[in-house]
Formats: sequence, structure tokens, C-alpha cells
Amino acid sequence: MAQHTRYNRNRRDFLTDCFCGTGTLAFASMLAAEQARAARYNPLAPKPPHFPAKAKSFVFLFMAGGPSHLETFDPKPLLNKLDGQKRPAAFGDVQYQNVNSASRILGTKRTFQKYGRSGLEVSDLLPHTAEIADDICVLRSMHGDMVVHSAAQYQMMSGRVIPGFPAMGSWIAYGLGTESESLPAYVVMPDPHGTPEAGQPMYTQGFLPSVYQPAMFRPGKRPVLNLDLPEGVSLDRRRKTIDLIRSLNEANLAAEDQEFAARMSAYDTAFRMQTEAPEIFDLSNEPRETLDLYGVGNAQTDDYARRCLLARRLVERGVRFVCVVAGGGGAETEWDAHSDVERNHARMASLTDKPVAALIKDLKRRSLLDSTVVLWGGEFGRSPESEKGRGRDHHNTGFSMWVAGGGFKGGMSYGATDDIGLKAVEKPVHFRDLHATLLHQMGLQQDQLSYLHQGRKERLTEVQGEVIKDILR
Repeated sequence: MAQHTRYNRNRRDFLTDCFCGTGTLAFASMLAAEQARAARYNPLAPKPPHFPAKAKSFVFLFMAGGPSHLETFDPKPLLNKLDGQKRPAAFGDVQYQNVNSASRILGTKRTFQKYGRSGLEVSDLLPHTAEIADDICVLRSMHGDMVVHSAAQYQMMSGRVIPGFPAMGSWIAYGLGTESESLPAYVVMPDPHGTPEAGQPMYTQGFLPSVYQPAMFRPGKRPVLNLDLPEGVSLDRRRKTIDLIRSLNEANLAAEDQEFAARMSAYDTAFRMQTEAPEIFDLSNEPRETLDLYGVGNAQTDDYARRCLLARRLVERGVRFVCVVAGGGGAETEWDAHSDVERNHARMASLTDKPVAALIKDLKRRSLLDSTVVLWGGEFGRSPESEKGRGRDHHNTGFSMWVAGGGFKGGMSYGATDDIGLKAVEKPVHFRDLHATLLHQMGLQQDQLSYLHQGRKERLTEVQGEVIKDILR
């Protein structure tokens, strides 16, 4: 049975806190029964957070493959001074799968400047992101436990290094439901080149009920197929079909069958999408200025621009969690710079930099940024040493991600790696700390957001994560 705990005190404290007269108890009982009935028929109905939330929606800009912190947000002048030399012993003996005794320190061709009022340092690889420097908080001391793509992607998404556990989006939908009645609670927009190494399991609901699974949108200009009513089928006839399916399924709800509840919810959502949602995918009603801001219509940026713009339109309409993936299908079409970091990252940045910055600007001007968490980053960074001469290997002991909106401070960096970017040495942030902090901004307490699975109360953070209060407003 699901356990989404919302009160941890004893019965006497509960009665005292509720000023418990008989009328209050009766009202509380009626309210609880009504909430139970609502959840029974619509598991995705909006739920109150554990405490007042800073944000109500979440966009994850997933840079699959592992963008290099050394070419983006973590300037290391010493790299160019040591270029071509062996790693000095003072930095320790950290080993990687493709970095060996023949590897040498690899300098960077990128230059860094200070931007905005804050003076946040950003690489020339990301000129558009530099324009939003005062809105982002760069976490320079991220670290994880795994150095292979699939396991690192599982940990980044679900807090575990193996598949089968719920992703962030599913946990947040489970904890808060959704404010949209005609769209899914949790949406993933994959890269058109294919899936990253961990595949679709990294996005799934795991052991949570199926109603919390993601809606996987298609790449291209038609993210969802079959939104039109079939030829010869009227809206009234379709509604009657859905009502019949509901009436047939309701008999099974007496047994608290969550999978039937999920199926009913899916039918209802599909019907509402056919009647109410088609216009959300039609970008022609956006002003030309907005399309240009994102880069819609430009050969390089059009794909990611459309998906970022759609992410804004989704959260604007109450969708709880949106993941917009950049990278998939192999190293050359991901941020996976094994052979040539300069060529690889220049390509990936040219596809994503403008749309990413546009999303922040657009959310901000629509007064949506304060209520929307935006997270940017990949499953790890890249190594200070060379691989195959001009490439960088996977690197999990120190890398960068950034967050914006949703009550996070902008225009700052937090934590630090050592002088060559090898290890997080100042205020290290593990994935579980990031997860705990993100949940906190959504009004969810990491321990209370739990689910009883095989006799154990499971949660996103697995063990206690630290809420990073220094980066919160």
C-alpha cells in the first residue's frame, strides 16, 4: 500500500493541534473521505505540499552524455599551463576507464568572462547562457558515484545506480499531482537522434502506480499523434465511449486496484487532450518575436527550440514536470566528447544554447520563473586529461550543473573543484543533496515523500540528502 506520509506526530498531538471538538472531528472525517474518493477516481488530482512551496512546476534540461565543466562553467587556467604534461601527483591517483598512463592534461580553447551584475563566469561556448548569468546558480561541486553513462543517468534521475526506481518526475507527480486536467502530469521530450545509454527506464515510474509514468512525446512537429477525433466519430459519441469504459472499470475500484485507476485516468486524459489540448502543440499562435527568441525556424536550433518553447507552454498550463532531452543515439550526437571535445561541444552548444537561454527569459517575462524550477546538466562532466588526443573521458568526481527560478538564488556559483577540475573539494554536492533541495523547493520533504515497496519505505534520496540552504532565497 502506498504511504505518502503527511503527519508524523502521535494521536494526542494531532487531536490537540486540530482543536478537537466533535464537530471538528466530523468535518475532518468528511474531508478525508472526500479526498480519498477524489484520489480514488483521479490519482493525479492536485495534492497539497508538505509545507509552503516556492515552485509548482519543474523543467529539466537534460544534457545527455556529460557536458564538460571545464569548457562551460568552471574556468581552470592551470589546465593550459599544464597542457601536454602528466597529471601532477599532488592531485591524487583518480583512475578512469579510458584515461591511462599515456594520457596527458588537456588544455581548453575556451575563454571565460564575467557576465551580468553578478560577474558569474561563463565560457564563450555559451554566449546566450551568458546573457542569463544573473538568473542561474551554478553548482560547481557536483559529484556522483558512477562513471558509466547508464548507471550515472539512473542515479541522476532516480537516486539509484540501477533501473527499476521512480524518476524525479514520477516522484513529484506522486507527491503533488497535477494542476492540468487536459495534459499529462509528467512529460519527457526525447532527442530525435535516439535514446541515451540508460534508455527509457531512467524516466519511468518504477514501482509507483502506472498513473505516475511519463508521457513520452515524439520528436518533430507532431509530438503527440491521434489528437484528432476519428473520421465519423462525434465528440458526444467519444464521450459516451469513455463514460462506458469508466462505468465498467469502476466495479474494480472497490478492491483498491491502482492499475485500473491509472487506466481510467489515462482514458480521461486522452479524451481531454483530443478536445482541449491540440492547440498547445500549434506554435503558429506564438508571436514572431518569441519564435525568433528561441530559434524556431533556424536550421541549427529549430528542434530544441520547439521543445523548449513547448515546455514553457506545458508548465504554463499546469503540467508538473517536463524533461527536455538534448543528446541521444551515440557519442557524436550527445555531449560525449571522447574523440574531440572542441568539435563535439561546439556542435551541441550550437543546438541548445539559444533555446535554453530563451526559456529562462520567456519564463521570467511571463512571471513564471519564480514558480518554476529549471535544472540544466548531465550525468557527469569530462576529465581534465586527454583521451584519444583531443577528447575528454567521463568524469563523476567533480562537475557542474545549474539551477534557476523556483526560489533559487541567481548570479552565483556554489562549491568548487580543485585547480584542474579533477575533484569537488569545496562544499561537495552529491546527487542526493541536489534531489533533496529540488524537492524542498517544490514543498516536498524527502522523508515524507515515501512509498512502501517490498517492506521498505523508499524515497528519491535513498539516504538522507542535505538541503543546500545557501543557494535558496
